[in-house]
Amino acid sequence: MDFASFLIQTLNSLQYGLLLFLVASGLTLVFGIMGIINLAHGSFYMIGAYLAFVLASLTGNLFAAIALGIPLALLFGAFLEWALFSHLYKRDHLEQVLLTYGLILIFEEVRSLLVGDEVHGVDIPAVFSASIQLSEVLSYPVYRLVISAVCIVLAVALYFVIQRTRLGMMIRAGNHDRVMVEALGININMIYRVVFALGVALAALAGMLAAPISSVFPNMGSHVLIISFVIVVIGGIGSVWGALVAALVIGFADTFGKVLVPELSGMVVYLVMAAVLLWRPEGIFKKG
Repeated sequence: MDFASFLIQTLNSLQYGLLLFLVASGLTLVFGIMGIINLAHGSFYMIGAYLAFVLASLTGNLFAAIALGIPLALLFGAFLEWALFSHLYKRDHLEQVLLTYGLILIFEEVRSLLVGDEVHGVDIPAVFSASIQLSEVLSYPVYRLVISAVCIVLAVALYFVIQRTRLGMMIRAGNHDRVMVEALGININMIYRVVFALGVALAALAGMLAAPISSVFPNMGSHVLIISFVIVVIGGIGSVWGALVAALVIGFADTFGKVLVPELSGMVVYLVMAAVLLWRPEGIFKKG
């Protein structure tokens, strides 16, 4: 592998890992703070991709589609938490699994009725449609660099919100002791609603950003969901920073695994998870 090819695979690994972080960060917040096993989280990624396709078709601009899609995803997440998930906090995990699996089926059927089962494409914005020449025969798309930059900005923003704001303080407090937070007069149910809506919006945004490079197709959230659970387990349940580190590890392992050991590419991610859990059964970072 020459340097240009190595650089391309490294950039691909970073972009893929950071995109996975957007999905997994919402999942680990919901799982770690709210105690909800949400199998439908991958469907929010799919919904985001289809929102990008539909809204970009209507507006003619991916940026406009994202600007419209994020508020819609937040509202949709808040509605789902109020209508369904708020009733699951004291229920068994089996009931959570059954409800969220049912949501996957509902989302897929509604998607089929509204948009159909064809594979769709979303145009890359013209301003980012160029490529950077790395060698005489190899180049790298500018849009992939934009995705990485956006994900880094969002990771920093998420850190600031959780670590430096009053809302973040209440989220962290609710993560550690819900009863004490309620005793202090904080509306923990509203905090949960905000966390869930944020998780849905992050997953949907990842789908919107990925739509131009991965196409938009039925059941596209299933693989992302599985990988996201792997990231949550490796990073430590409830740890956003663990999710970031784990997502980058998985991004590199998956990308370079497909290049260096293609015959084992389907196993590399799970071998990494097994190795980490043997070393630290609680994940790279503990909850929090």
